[in-house]
Amino acid sequence: MLQSYFRNFFKFRYLLSELVVRDVKVKYKRSVLGLLWSVLNPLFMMIITTIVFSNLFRFDITNFPVYLLSGQVIFAFFSEATNVAMIAVLSNAQMIKKIYVPKYIFPVSKSLSAFVNLGFSLPTLFFIILFTGQPLTWHMLLFPIPIVLMLIFSIGIGLILSTYAVFFRDIVHLYGVLLTALNYLTPIFYPLKIIPEKFQLFILFNPLYYYVELFRDVVYYGVTPELGTLSICMILSLLSLALGFYVFHRNRDKFILYI
Repeated sequence: MLQSYFRNFFKFRYLLSELVVRDVKVKYKRSVLGLLWSVLNPLFMMIITTIVFSNLFRFDITNFPVYLLSGQVIFAFFSEATNVAMIAVLSNAQMIKKIYVPKYIFPVSKSLSAFVNLGFSLPTLFFIILFTGQPLTWHMLLFPIPIVLMLIFSIGIGLILSTYAVFFRDIVHLYGVLLTALNYLTPIFYPLKIIPEKFQLFILFNPLYYYVELFRDVVYYGVTPELGTLSICMILSLLSLALGFYVFHRNRDKFILYI
């Protein structure tokens, strides 16, 4: 099965790239500012959230804008990548019915298009780092590591969601509720230490916590990623990808009966 996936992936690589380009173009079609929104959107969200939390709640966090934005960009990427992947099979039902295309191409292409959008958003983070005088270290050059691991994890989750969304359309709505819960269970705008110790277990069982912390290690704290956090992220990414392809492969032949 694994060899078949690799063979098909190579064979249809040009289709995959075209789908990614199409998704990026469609997202900003008829928009006056176009791709600039990928830069402005996280910037506006950071400004609003910083005003609210740094003035009203006054968390004791050094350089709160960078702390906040470094968490927001990772969570926003996961949210977009899995959301668009979830409906990828359903939204390409007509193509799937008419021609043979490896069906996993569609959710994978959606996650990759979100990855491209993340690339357009990152300059905002680095601009804020420079603007706020955050110390620059060579460790920041390691930022692709947590991002790539997050991409692999998101592809796996996207494959699972896209599979079950075909059979249970309510998942599309329920997942929005789950993302809202994950947003509050991930230390994006607050430090973990303010959570009572007896409730910290809920956050430590949240996979996104480790990806956010890994990203912050290199871009916010400016240190070498902790081996424990890096290992957890690698394991979660590989398990997610393996499980995603397994679930998708077992159910792909039944899609045609439900789309």
